[in-house]
Amino acid sequence: MTQRIALRLFAVLFAATLLAGAAQAQPAAYPQQPLKWVVPYAPGGTTDVIARQLAVRMGQTLGQSVIADNKPGAASIIGATFIARSAPDGYTVGTADSGTLAFNPAMYASLGYDAGKDFSLIGGLGRMPLVLAVHPLFPAKDVQEFLALVRKSPGAVSSASAGSGSPLHVALELFKQQTRTDILHVAYKGAAPALQDLMAGQVNSMFVDLPASLSMIKAGKIRVLAVATPQRLALLPDVPTMAEAGVPGYQAYAWQGLVGPAGLPTPVLERLNKELVAALSHAQTRARLQEIGIEPMPMAPQQFADFVHDEQKRWSGVIKAASIRLD
Repeated sequence: MTQRIALRLFAVLFAATLLAGAAQAQPAAYPQQPLKWVVPYAPGGTTDVIARQLAVRMGQTLGQSVIADNKPGAASIIGATFIARSAPDGYTVGTADSGTLAFNPAMYASLGYDAGKDFSLIGGLGRMPLVLAVHPLFPAKDVQEFLALVRKSPGAVSSASAGSGSPLHVALELFKQQTRTDILHVAYKGAAPALQDLMAGQVNSMFVDLPASLSMIKAGKIRVLAVATPQRLALLPDVPTMAEAGVPGYQAYAWQGLVGPAGLPTPVLERLNKELVAALSHAQTRARLQEIGIEPMPMAPQQFADFVHDEQKRWSGVIKAASIRLD
């Protein structure tokens, strides 16, 4: 009898040991600590607004805080390099935009990161339609009149941008190439000072993203000739598209996505994408983004990867033709 009891006790203890070992072998549920969201631009801009809106929503569903960490400078290179060099554990993610993933590889011979190898592409965030704006007193009332003035005096009409190689600059170069015109590019250190000089009449025109310019458009401080989108914008229903204005095929957006360092485990990547898509689909968040001119861009990881590949192919040709080099 004693022997039977001893054997049963041994069996129970052995089974408990196996269960404990199996439990220890299972990886801890992700996430177990707060996440860092690297924003490669200064606080207060469109990129920062998008990141903070979505970080709050994702933090609620992930069960851990998602904390924005601004690392501005060098055309997003500083922030992108920080992300690329972080541990691939899902606790450091960040914003990568059209400059980070599509423009910089074509403009720099050497970067602190490899856009094609150093990131796990989690999903799209949003895209910002670009518009062609002029000073309210500029004589052209539409795109065709604008082009007539440009062709009459090549190089005399000026167009501001947020800096050489920025989405606003590259959009201008695409417009020049498609219309075969000569427009003077004036580069600023950011969209804000460029818009200030446009409102003051120091420059004639500017390709600018809608979130940065919407309040000035509504106040009548700048005037929009056309939107660079396939369809008219709900926020600017009376403004024609470039196609309607006589420049067929012209489209330009600034866009952003969420990335992590290369090698994120598949379950982590899928969880982050799931929560990102849910955040972008949330009615309140979606409405908030749309009312400031941002189009939510939810995508699965492979969809986002295909999108980035197409954007790299499209814009590298524009950049090469314009001879834009930043190193």
